[in-house]
Order: sequence, then C-alpha cells, then structure tokens
Amino acid sequence: MKKSIIRTGAAFCGLLILLASCGPAAPADKTKIRFATWDADDSAVAQKKLVDEYNASQSKVEVSLETYGDDFDTKIAAGMGAKDAPDVMYMWNYSLYQDGLLPLDSYVSKEGAKYKDNFFGTLLNYNSLDGKILGMPVGYTTHVVYFNKDLFDKAKVEYPKAGWTWDDLKAAAAKLTDKKAKIAGFAFSMKPDPYDFEMYYWSNGSSYLDQGGTPAGMVNGPAGIAVVKQFQDMLKAGIAIATDGSGASEMKTGKVAMFINGSWSIDSLRAAKINFGVAELPTFGAQPAVSVISTSGVSIYANSKHKDAAWDFVKFWTSEASNKARIGYELPVLKSVVDSQKIQDDPTMSVFYDMLDKSGGHTPASYLTKDWSKLSDKLASALEQAFNPTILADPKKVLDAVVE
Repeated sequence: MKKSIIRTGAAFCGLLILLASCGPAAPADKTKIRFATWDADDSAVAQKKLVDEYNASQSKVEVSLETYGDDFDTKIAAGMGAKDAPDVMYMWNYSLYQDGLLPLDSYVSKEGAKYKDNFFGTLLNYNSLDGKILGMPVGYTTHVVYFNKDLFDKAKVEYPKAGWTWDDLKAAAAKLTDKKAKIAGFAFSMKPDPYDFEMYYWSNGSSYLDQGGTPAGMVNGPAGIAVVKQFQDMLKAGIAIATDGSGASEMKTGKVAMFINGSWSIDSLRAAKINFGVAELPTFGAQPAVSVISTSGVSIYANSKHKDAAWDFVKFWTSEASNKARIGYELPVLKSVVDSQKIQDDPTMSVFYDMLDKSGGHTPASYLTKDWSKLSDKLASALEQAFNPTILADPKKVLDAVVE
C-alpha cells in the first residue's frame, strides 16, 4: 500500500515549474517515455537526478518525470480512463489498477533467475496479483516497535528483545507510564489504517477473510475481537493513549515510551534527537509476530506503445546503483545491496529486515476482495469507535456491525 514510503508534497522545479518540464527537450529521434511518481520535494529532486543519469547513459530513449504528489491516484485513474496513462508509474494498489497494468513475468524471465532472485521474494509477492508480477519492487517497510531508551533507562525497564510478547509490552508500558509527568507507556492510532491493522489479526492466527473471501466470522471472530479488546484494554488501564497519528509526534516530545510504525519515523526521531531503539513486533504467545508490508513498485502501462523501452527503464530503476542511490528514503529491496551496504549490521535497519523474513505467506485482504474499499471503510469506523476514548465501544458489537 502506498503509505508515503517516499513522502509526497507539492511538485516543483525551482519553485513553480514541474520537474517533468525541466531540462532540455528530447531529441526527435528518441523514444519518449513518461514516468509518473507520487513523490515531490526533495525526494522528487533525487528522482529527477536519476532520470537524468538514465537519459545521459544511452541514446535511444528519453524519459520525462511527471510528479503527481497527492493527486497521484486521481491522475493515474484519469489517465487509464482516457487510455493515456504514463508508460511507467509508481504503483501500490494493484487490485484497483490491475486491468491497466502489464504483466511483467515474460520480461523478468528473460533477465534470468539471478535478476529475479536478487529481490526479496515476499516483496515480489506483494507486487503481484493472481500469480502475475505487475510491478517490480523499489522500496518497502515493515512495522516495528519504536522505544525511547531514555525513558526505559529512567524507569529501569529492560529494552524489548526479539520474541517478546504483548504481555511483555503491557507490563513494560505499565512501568513506563507516569501520570504526573503525563508520560504514556504506549501509543497507537485512534484511527488505524485497516490495511495495516490486519497484521495483528495475522499475528493472532486469523485474518479479515476466510478462504472463500468472506469476512463474517473472521473480522468478528474470537481472535479478531481479542486483538481489538487488547488495545482497548490498554486505554482503559491508563497505560496507553490513542493518538491522531502513530505516536511519533508524542515520542518526539518525550511523552510516549513506545509506538508502532514503519520506517517513516526514523528520520524525524533522529532530527528531534530522541535516543530511540526499535524492536520486532510482540507475539501473542504461540503465534509468531507478523508485519504487514507497505511497498512501492514500478509498473508498465498495459497500453504503452513503447513497452520494451519502458522495461529498459524499469531495469535501470530497479538496478543496484539506483537502489543504493535511494537509500535514506527507501529501504533497499535487493539482497545484493543489503549485503554490500552492510545494512544488516545497522541495529535499527536490521530489525525491518528481520520482520520481513518473518512476514511472508500472508496476503492482505485488499488483494483478495473487490469489496475492499467498502470493507475498509466499515473497519475504519469500527476501530475508531473502539479506540476513541470518549466512546470505547464494545469490540464485539462494532465488529459484528462490520459484517452485517
């Protein structure tokens, strides 16, 4: 799911000129390729540099970068509707756009096993649908627990370790909570994204849908109710708070000891000079902890008139050099880059890859049902009612209402 793996904002070149229009026009004899990104600001400037490098590296293709920012989905949908979508585009919502995307399996096969095997298999699966590769991975994040080391040290609480449980987290949160100082042991979103929240169902041995794609008995099954009740019980016990965001903003003020998020929070916590660590998600006991994966890929428009040229650019964009160039705002998706850059030696980054290793074999409900938008809206409402401190609705009742 597109979850600001690369942050979006207002596109610019200078201040007002679109990046797509910057630089010299393509020579008339070159094949012109359009490449759409949801990025803008500093990330888009970095992408434009890579596009310029590609254009300078060969003489047959000229790529123009189109930065859509927050209008990405609107413009992609409109382009596909008008049969005039960009040749290459960033992608995340494969179930929605699948009819407009070119299956890439034949291209990947021609590159050989070495090319395909260099991608983490779980990420390839997240960029596939119905057994067809619809996008090549370029970035991702799993979810981890962020914790404030200074608050842990002050309360003399042991740092979380791999294999810890939700009971361990709740015990730590109770010790870390300081009502006089207005410090909460744990924070989570009052309005969690249902796509992300399914990872807790998985970790508790369940999911939103049964094998036939039916949510009844699953969304509101015993395991799901237990998950929602657990979060709500932490609120009632006063050891957690429900926030408008992830909890990162509160940690930056020193008022939260733990929260869960993807890699998006790393830079802001470092900029705020927070002494933090990250840990794997806790388990529910016998079941292993599982993270949902937010991933970005690059896809080719099914009606592109220049499919081979588009694939050549996709290869460049997914190459080792490009993957290395994007380190800092994307977690590398190539095994060779992770090895060569010694990313597994980084105590922060390595945890995201540890969670990746443990999170295969689960398919988000958004990939499995065409009614995901409707189900997601109902789930979002139910979770908000359960976690809003002024409501704290009964988990069973609100989840039953989702499947009525």
